[in-house]
Formats: sequence, C-alpha cells, structure tokens
Amino acid sequence: MPTVLLVVFCLAVGIPLVVAVTPGQEIVAFGQHITVGARPPEPTLAGPARLVQVGNTSLDLERLHVVGPLRPQLTMGPVLRNAAADAVFDPVKGPEARDAAVKAVTDGFVAWYLWGGLALIGFTLAAAFAAAGVRTLVVLRRHSKATDDPWSLADIWAYCRRAAGRMTVVATIASVLAWGVSGGLAYAGAADGLRGVTSLAQLVGAYHLSPDAVGPEVTGYAGAVIGDSRAVRVGGPPVPPGGLHSRADDAACQRSTDSLAAEIGRLLPAQVLNLACPSATVTSGLRGPQEQGGQVVPAQVGVLKQVSGLRFVVVAIGPNDVGWADFLRYCYGVPDCSDQLTQGEFDYRLAAFDRVYGDLLVDLNDLPDRPQVIVVNSYGAFSPGASCPDTRASGYPGLDPTKIGLLQARNVQLNAVLEAGAQKYGFAVARPALGGLCAPGTDGLGPDLQGLADPFPFHPTGVGSLRMASAVVRLIEPPPSR
Repeated sequence: MPTVLLVVFCLAVGIPLVVAVTPGQEIVAFGQHITVGARPPEPTLAGPARLVQVGNTSLDLERLHVVGPLRPQLTMGPVLRNAAADAVFDPVKGPEARDAAVKAVTDGFVAWYLWGGLALIGFTLAAAFAAAGVRTLVVLRRHSKATDDPWSLADIWAYCRRAAGRMTVVATIASVLAWGVSGGLAYAGAADGLRGVTSLAQLVGAYHLSPDAVGPEVTGYAGAVIGDSRAVRVGGPPVPPGGLHSRADDAACQRSTDSLAAEIGRLLPAQVLNLACPSATVTSGLRGPQEQGGQVVPAQVGVLKQVSGLRFVVVAIGPNDVGWADFLRYCYGVPDCSDQLTQGEFDYRLAAFDRVYGDLLVDLNDLPDRPQVIVVNSYGAFSPGASCPDTRASGYPGLDPTKIGLLQARNVQLNAVLEAGAQKYGFAVARPALGGLCAPGTDGLGPDLQGLADPFPFHPTGVGSLRMASAVVRLIEPPPSR
C-alpha cells in the first residue's frame, strides 16, 4: 500500500507540478523569439495546444487536441520585422527557412521534454526518500511497542532499506513510463492536428466578420437566389418596374423575367427573391456592396439577412471570382493557352476564391431561419471536340479541342472547390446539364447558351435558365407538413 500511494502521488502531483515549473526553451524561428514548452496543467483528460502572444492574446489550437497532461504551448512577443522574417516570403529561401523553423520548434520541445523528464525523476526520488523516511518511523514506532518477538534495530534497518529500494524502483519506473506515454500522446495529437494544415488561418482559426443586415425586413418569399449574371439571365426580358415583386435595383442588375429565381418560382410554384447581379463576386456583390449600372447595390447576403421565412437559398458564384472571362479570351486569342504562367495564375485565383468562399459559407450557415442552401455548379460552354462558328473568333486563332479540354479541366477544378465547401456544411449541390455551344438544341427549344453572335455570349438562354432551375428544384426539400 505505501508503494501504491507513492506511485499515485508521483503521477497525480509530480507530473502536473513538473509541467508547471519546467521552464520553456528559448528558440529563434523566422527571426522571432519563441518560448517552447507546455501549457499549464488543467484538470481534464485532454485539451488543445496553445499559442500565446505576450501582451496581445492567447489562442487555443483546437486542431492540436492532445490526450494527457503535455499540451504544447508556444509563447512569442510582438512580431519583429527583420531579414529572417522576410525570408518566409522569399521563393528561394522560403522552404529552407520554413524547414529550419520547424526543426527549431521541434528541438525546443524535445529539450523541454527531456528537462521535464529529469525533473520528474528528481521529484520521484525525493518523494520516495520522504516516503521511506516516514515508513521507517512508522515501523520503528510499531516495533518499539511490540511485546512479543520485537525486532532488533538491525532487522528494522534491513527491512526498511529493502522496502525503500522497492518503493523507489517501482515509483521511478512508473513515473518514467507515464512521462513517456504522455510524450507519445502529445506527439500523436500534434502530428494528427498538423496533418493537412497549409495556412495559419487553418491552425489558429480565421477571423470572420459577417456582412451587416441591409434594408427593411422582407417577407413573402419562400426562397432566394444570390449570385452573378448566370442567375440574372442577362439578355432576357427585363423585369418591368413597379411590379408587385420588383426591386429598385432590378434595372441596374439587368434582372430578367426568365431568371433562375423566376423559373424556380414557376416550377415550384412559390415566390423566389432574385438578388443576383452581373459581375458579382463573393467580396464585391455577395458579402460586400457592388457598383453596377450607375448605382451601389447592397451586399446580397446583407439583404438576405432581412428576409424572414426563407425555406431555401440558391447560390450561383465562382467564375467571376477566378476571372473566367480572362482565361476564355486568352484561349481565343493565342495559338496555345496551356502555358505554366497562366496555369499558375488560375491556381492562385482559385486558391483565393476558396478562402473567400469559405467566409460566404459561414454566412449562409448562420442565416436566420436556417434555410436549405443549394450551391449551383459552374457549367462548361463546349463539349469535347466542339467545332463551329462559336469556337472561332474573326481574326483570332479561336478554340480547338486541346484548349476546350484545358478549359473543361479548369471548370472541373472550380466545381471541386464549390462542392467541397458545400459538403463541409451539408449544403446541396445542383449540377445543371446544359447543352454546350455547337451542340444542336434539344427538344426543338433552341440552344441552352448564348453564342458569340448574341449580346451575352456563354450565358444561359431562356431554355438554359429553365434547365438550371430544373436541376435546383429537384433538390429543394418540401415544406414541413402542418
């Protein structure tokens, strides 16, 4: 029993005490002075690592969830501007600087861990020495009062020495094993949390500022459509001003009577609010105001927050954010558009869209009334191998099967981002099956997309808008039964 009590004392008191008093290791990474150690012990079985900026803030790194008492902590002062800090942005020196920073932090924590292990062994030996002393006094007291077969002093000393040795060995082994297991759990939690992290925002969390609600409360709509010119259906019959459901910015945004919102409303049937506007992007149009048609159109999400009773919201966004028209014009205008520079620019824009798209998804997930959200995929304008007047522009090389294949591949990349974000929040994804240019119209209804000779090439026709609405409507959940 004394040995068991000693082991419990060393583990329950010794490990938290060692974690608390072992000083952090000073390192330098990216020109910043950082202290590497463990966060103060807490009475929980598991918890996150922590990043502390002295005089500013402390952040729990929820991705780095560690089981056990050793939860890493990095402490740093105000950010220093120096050549070493600039190296992170240097395309040549950056990878080497990042590797050196990772090694410095790793070595710092290993050094702290080894010093902590030595401190725990020292604490265990001291506790065992104290426990042996107490045990010796208890034995002496017990046998000093014994009347039958009392032990000699030599017998008492031999017994207590053997007991003290056993206690010390068992407690030391238990402490070392517990410290080793704690270190393994800390490494496993940190490694698992860092897997897939590619940005500081992923590690510490992103600061999210949602658009403010705009305008008066809006009622009477079952759903709403936000997005760009594809949802507007530019080139269609304009919404007449002064109608029951017309809006002041309908003319500026060139909204048509056969827009995506209008067609969804006819198919359901239900009243669907159209907030889409040409040239809209996530930052300028959906999450922020947009200049269009000589006036400032309020943020679509801001207006959306004022709509009460919504059952669903349809989102058509993406091509404007990556500057799709730029790549399309470039491929029409040069013999070969599959160069590395242009591909790098597309990848950069797609990554930037991925970040702001994430902010939009948070806004939609937090909408009042928790409406169903349906994200509409981007469609391709041509089928593989298409060749017709719409693939050829007068005086320019135009499109060939290789260029069309490249544009299709990039559209697949864009849709992958749209779908991954939607799936993360449990949103539905509509995949409209529009007939590409150069393809004959189906069912005798005419083409789904406007061609080069039309006012708004590559945008849906009335038929295309109806097909998009059909893809959306089949995903809309029915209203709850009363």
